[in-house]
Amino acid sequence: MNRRELLSTIAGGAAALTASNALAQPGAVAPPATPSRGRPADGRYTPVVVPNGHTLPYRVVGGVKVFHLVAEPITHEIAPGLTIETWGYNGGTPGPVIEAVQGDKVRFYVTNRLPEATTVHWHGIFLPAGMDGVAGLTQKAIPPGATYRYDFTFDRAGTFMYHPHFDEMTQIALGMVGMIVVHPRRAPTGRRVRDYALMLHEWKIEPGARRPDPLAMNDFNQLAFNGKGYPATAPLVAERGDLVRIRIGNLGPMDHHPIHLHGYAFQVVETDGGPVPPSARWPETTVLVPVGSVRVVEFVADALGDWPMHCHMTHHVMNQMGHDVPNLIGADVRGVDASIGRLAPGYMTMGHDGMGAMASMKMPLPRNSISMLASPGPFGPIDMGGMFTILKVRERLEGDGDPGWYEHPAGTVASEATAADLARDGIVVP
Repeated sequence: MNRRELLSTIAGGAAALTASNALAQPGAVAPPATPSRGRPADGRYTPVVVPNGHTLPYRVVGGVKVFHLVAEPITHEIAPGLTIETWGYNGGTPGPVIEAVQGDKVRFYVTNRLPEATTVHWHGIFLPAGMDGVAGLTQKAIPPGATYRYDFTFDRAGTFMYHPHFDEMTQIALGMVGMIVVHPRRAPTGRRVRDYALMLHEWKIEPGARRPDPLAMNDFNQLAFNGKGYPATAPLVAERGDLVRIRIGNLGPMDHHPIHLHGYAFQVVETDGGPVPPSARWPETTVLVPVGSVRVVEFVADALGDWPMHCHMTHHVMNQMGHDVPNLIGADVRGVDASIGRLAPGYMTMGHDGMGAMASMKMPLPRNSISMLASPGPFGPIDMGGMFTILKVRERLEGDGDPGWYEHPAGTVASEATAADLARDGIVVP
């Protein structure tokens, strides 16, 4: 390390120490990360933005970046009206994003506050086998109440993940997952970058329950970006001309997710295995993110508007609906409500004309349930939920928060055809 790098590390460490008093209080949640237009965390990189989340603070001790992870039971709100009792790191799920720079020597203290043993596996990181975090094979499991230490060097830049390798079925399913971003030592220069990190996850939560079912192998009914289901997902924002980078990790129990972005084509520029050479890239509007994988996509924000980004598995853009219900599409239910209503006052048959109207119905639901939650949009209720968020691109942004709904230029919004329109174009409506 030369003198300039040493001074940069010392300065970065002092800044990080000032901002990371949470290390003195294991489990404390740091404030949300500043947007990627903010000042670089240690002079060598611009921090990623973690919608609905935060990055893990650190301090520098003898040239080593020191982090503290706490595995613990948590109370987590997926969306207003749905709060669960589950497991996570440092007070949340997913755990905080870990950021570092290629070549950094790092030390992780992992404190176990769970009722059973655990480990941490550094998914995709090249390190000594004894630091790989596999219980029984590369280390002893961390017993409840103990704190273990991991020491290694981030030898390559990229986007990686972390999770337990002890009782994986339970611990990962309950939410013990997180992302790692290792920035290149010399960041590329050029246009401004909006750099986002999104972790995908899924739970099975019976309506009215507070605990996810870690034994589920299918029928997951609550899907999330960074632990939140729409409308609780924070939007991604950009100004026209920004390079937008979205790092997407999937440590959900079972499902791959085809993540689709409206209004744009992007390229997959990186996986957790490393960068994709430019000659091997092609344009996509949907990227499949398999279980246990990372996909990093990039595009230039050149189309103004509010653009949905969501999983294209249709059951993954809903909130906590039950799947074990009869199919009534097209059924003749005339008289059914009156007959059943004599036994169950207020009964209403649903689903025979489609499910769209259910999002705007005010019907009694079990406590701690959001099965038919809808969000008000600029043109009516948005009936999407779960793994759904919005990319908001504007000519200029005032600050880095939600800029509100897009104001469409006159004549650019779909509307009902007039009789004159139909007559002009020879359209006959039966």
